[in-house]
Amino acid sequence: MTHLRAEETAATDEEPRAVIKESSKIFRRNRALGYVSNQVPAVTRYVQRRRDTLLITCIGRSFQVYTASHMRLLHVSGLHPDDITAMATDRQHTYTASNKCIYAWRAGKHIRHVYRGHERDVHILLPFGGNLIAVDGNNVLKVWNIGTDDVYLDVPFKAEEFQITALAHPPTYINKIVLGSRQGQLKIMNIKKNSILCTISRHDSRVTCIEPAPALDVVAVGHGDGTIMVLNLKFDTVLVAFKQDWGMVTSLAFRTDGPPILVSACSNGYMAFWNLEQRKLAGQLQAHEEEVTTAICLPSEPVVFTTSPDNSMKLFVFDMPDGGARQLRIREGHTKPPLCIRYHGGSGVSILSSGEDSTLRVFSTISESLNKSMGRATYNPKATKKKNRFQYDKFSMPPILEFTSDTTREKEWDNIAAIHAGVIQTTTWTFNKSRMGEHRLVPTQFQNKNRNNFQSETTSIILTVCGNFVIVGYSSGDVERFNIQSGLHRSSYGAPESAHDAAVRGLASDNLNQYVVSGCTKGVVKFWTFKGKAQKPLAIMRLADGVALMRHHRESSMLAIGLETFKVYVVDMNTRVIVRKFIGHTAKLNDLAFSPDSRWLITAAMDSTIKVWDIPSSYMIDHFRVERPCISLTMSPSGDFLATAHVNLLGIYLWANKTLFNQVSLRSIDPSEPAPYVGLPSNMCDAMDLEDAMQQLEIDSDEDNKELGEEIDAKYETPKQLNPELITMSGLAASRWQNLLDLELIKRRNKPKAPPKAPKQAPFFLPTVSGLEMRFDVGNAPASNDGSKLLQVSSLNNLTAFGKLLEATASDNDFESAVKHITQLGPSMVDFEIKSLHPDAGGTMLAMMQFLKLIEFMLSTNLDFELAQSYLSVFLRSHGLSLSESPQLVQSLQSVSKAQEEAWQRIESKLIYGTGVVAALRNFAR
Repeated sequence: MTHLRAEETAATDEEPRAVIKESSKIFRRNRALGYVSNQVPAVTRYVQRRRDTLLITCIGRSFQVYTASHMRLLHVSGLHPDDITAMATDRQHTYTASNKCIYAWRAGKHIRHVYRGHERDVHILLPFGGNLIAVDGNNVLKVWNIGTDDVYLDVPFKAEEFQITALAHPPTYINKIVLGSRQGQLKIMNIKKNSILCTISRHDSRVTCIEPAPALDVVAVGHGDGTIMVLNLKFDTVLVAFKQDWGMVTSLAFRTDGPPILVSACSNGYMAFWNLEQRKLAGQLQAHEEEVTTAICLPSEPVVFTTSPDNSMKLFVFDMPDGGARQLRIREGHTKPPLCIRYHGGSGVSILSSGEDSTLRVFSTISESLNKSMGRATYNPKATKKKNRFQYDKFSMPPILEFTSDTTREKEWDNIAAIHAGVIQTTTWTFNKSRMGEHRLVPTQFQNKNRNNFQSETTSIILTVCGNFVIVGYSSGDVERFNIQSGLHRSSYGAPESAHDAAVRGLASDNLNQYVVSGCTKGVVKFWTFKGKAQKPLAIMRLADGVALMRHHRESSMLAIGLETFKVYVVDMNTRVIVRKFIGHTAKLNDLAFSPDSRWLITAAMDSTIKVWDIPSSYMIDHFRVERPCISLTMSPSGDFLATAHVNLLGIYLWANKTLFNQVSLRSIDPSEPAPYVGLPSNMCDAMDLEDAMQQLEIDSDEDNKELGEEIDAKYETPKQLNPELITMSGLAASRWQNLLDLELIKRRNKPKAPPKAPKQAPFFLPTVSGLEMRFDVGNAPASNDGSKLLQVSSLNNLTAFGKLLEATASDNDFESAVKHITQLGPSMVDFEIKSLHPDAGGTMLAMMQFLKLIEFMLSTNLDFELAQSYLSVFLRSHGLSLSESPQLVQSLQSVSKAQEEAWQRIESKLIYGTGVVAALRNFAR
C-alpha cells in the first residue's frame, strides 16, 4: 500500500527529519480515515490484564493497535521519520524499524528506547529475552541490549554465501536462534558465544519464513517455490513436506488449540490448512485479494489473524463442519484509491466514498468500528453472490466516478444514485440497507433494442431534494429524469432533440423542484422547467469556455461552474446572472464544494492546490499545496471538517476548520502567489512527531510503566483555582450546602413518630470527631508523665474544635485550616458549629468575629463561593439580633458586605455580557 509522506527538510540518516508544519490559514490537519494495513507483516501480543490479544498493524509511517475481541481501535502511534520496514513485540515493548533506526514503544505510543547504528534499513526484528536481534540491508546481524541501548553483538554475513531472509527462536533453545537464507540454507547460531552450531541444507529455494512448532525441536520452514518443510532440528530430519502450487509461502502458523493443523499463506491471497497427522491438505481458503503477509494463530484459540496489502485485516474461526475456517471479523478500507467522496446526512458523521475498486463504502468520523461496505457494483448481483468475492467476476462494473445521495426517503427506498466509467447504466444504492439497489436506469433510446450510439456514457448526475427523482446527463447531450423508487423513466429535457449538442458535464435542481440547470462542454448552460415535457429551456446562458463540472448550494440558490480553462464562475440561479468570477488555478479542476453557509467556495485542481474563495468579498482568502492532487473534496454540513481524497492514496483526509475554534484573521491573497506546502494529515488526531517523542523519552526514560496495552497513569493534579479573577465552586455535593437553609424543616419532617428506645446495656464508646473520616477525639487528652488516662479540661469555655481553630486565626489570619475543617463536615454538624459560636452557646465574641473574617476571606479569594454564601446565611439567621449589640461585629459585617458586593458585581457583569452576546447571535441567525 502506498502511504503518503510529508515533505521533509534535509537531515542526517540517523536523526529524525523535521516534519514541515502546516501553513493553511483556515484548515488544520486532523487525521486520515480508511487505512488498515500494508505490506509489512503485523504482530500480536497477549495482555494478561486485558485478557485479550492486541493486533498491531502497520499503515506506513505509524502503526495501529486493535483488540482481537471486537477489533476496536485502541490507539495510533506517533509518526516515524520514514515508512516502517519491520515490527516485533515482546511483553514490554513494541519494536519498529524506520530510517535505519529501531524504536521501542510502550503502550503503543510512548517511546522508551531508540537504537541507532545500522547503515541500511532494518527488515527483520526478533526480541530475544533481554536482547533485540535486528538484520539490516547490508546483511549485518546486530544484537541490542534492550535496557542499555548498546550493541551486544555485531555479526556481518556475506550476501553471496548466506543472505539472511528469516529469523526464529525455537522454544527451550537457550541463546540459540535459527537463521534462514536466500540460498535455502538454515543455520543455528549461539548469540552468546557468537558461533554457528550447524548448517542445514534441505532445499535450494529461498527461505521466506520460519515458524517454531508447539513440539520441541520442530520448526516449519517456508520457501519461495511453495515448499513447506517441517524439520526436526535436533536430528536434522524432515518430518513432513508439503508443496502449495499457488506460489511463494509468505507466512506459517501452528494451531495451538488442539487439532494438528499448520496454516500456510500464499502470495495470491490463499491460505492452506495442512493436517500434520494425516499428512494431507485439510482445507483451503482465499482470504484476501492480494498476498497474505500475516497469518498468526491466536494462542489456545481456534482463530487465525491475517493481514494483506489490500488494506484489510481479518479474523477467521475454525468452526465449520469439515474443520474449515470462516470469516469472523473484518476491518477494511478501499483496496484502490477513492474517486469521489461526499458527506451523507446533516449530522456530518458519515462520509460516502467510491473507489477504483468499484465499491461504495461508508466511513465514520466518530469511530472506525462504524465503517461499513455497501458492496461492489455488479451487473448481476445474484450471479456474483454465488462466486468467491476474490475470483474474477465477469459481471463486475467499472468504478463509480460520481454519485449523489439524499436522506429524505432513506428509510423507504434507494437514496443513492451513481454513474460508472464508460457505461450507460446508472445504478442505485440504499444507505439504510447498505447494499446495491435493484434498478439500472437506462433511457429508452439507449436500451439494447433501440440503441445505435454505442459510444455514449453517463457523465453527470443529481438527486432531487425530495428524494423521488434522479436526473442523469449523458455524453450525447441528453438529460433524462427517472423515478428512483420504481426506476421508471419520467422525462427527457429538450425532447425530441437532445438537451445539448455536446456532453453534459453538470446538473443542478432547486429546493422546490421548479427548474433544472444543465451545462455542456460547449459552454452552454440551460435552465429548464422541472415538470412538464420541458421541450424548450426557460433561459440560456452562453459562456466563453466549456463547462467541466458544476456544484449547487440549494439553500442559497448559488451555482458554481468550473470551466475547462480552469476558471470558476458563481451564478445566481434565481436571477441567472454571473455574480463572481474566480481565476487562479493552473490545471484541470477536479472538484468544487461550498461551505454550509455558502460563504466560501473551496476548489481543488490537478496543480496540487486547494483554494478557498470568499464569495461576498470575491477574494481568495486561503490556499495551500499538497504532495498529490486532490481528486475529490466535501465540506461537513456543520462546517467543522473538510474531507479530501487524493490521487493514488487509499485514505480520506480530514482537515479541521480553525475559524470555529480560534479567532483567525483572514485577508485577501493574490491567486497567482505560490501556494505554501502543507503535509497531509496522519492516521491519528494531532499525531505526535518523533521530535516530541524523543523529548518525552529524555523526560520519562527512568519511569517504570505498567504492562504494555494499558494507559500510563498521568500524575496530573487539577489546580484548585484556574483563574483568581473568576469564582471557583467547592465541588461538593449540592446537598452539603443547600440543605443548610432548610435544615430545621428537614429535621421536623424526618422526626420519628415514636421516641427511640435506649438499649438495655449501652456499650462503651470512645468520643469521635464529626466529619467524613472517622477519628477519635483525643484533643483534650494531654500527654502526662504520670500515666493517667483521664481527660483534663484545659479551659472554662466549651468551644468546639471549629471554634478553637477560629480563635487560633486571630494572631495570623490564616484561615486555611479552619476552611478545610468546616468543608469536611456534614450539614447538621455545620449548623451546630455555627450556632455554637455565640457566647450563650459556649462560644466567644472573638470566635464570631473571626468567623466573619473567614467569610470575607472566602469571598475575596473567590474560593468555595457557594459555601461562603450558605455559611453566611446560616450565621445571620442564627445570630442576626445579637450582632448589632457589638460595634466590632457590626464593623466586620460591613467589611463582609463590601466583599460580597464586589464579588457579585464581577459575576453580574460577566452574566450580562454573555447574555448580550447570545441575544445578538440569536438575532443575527434570524
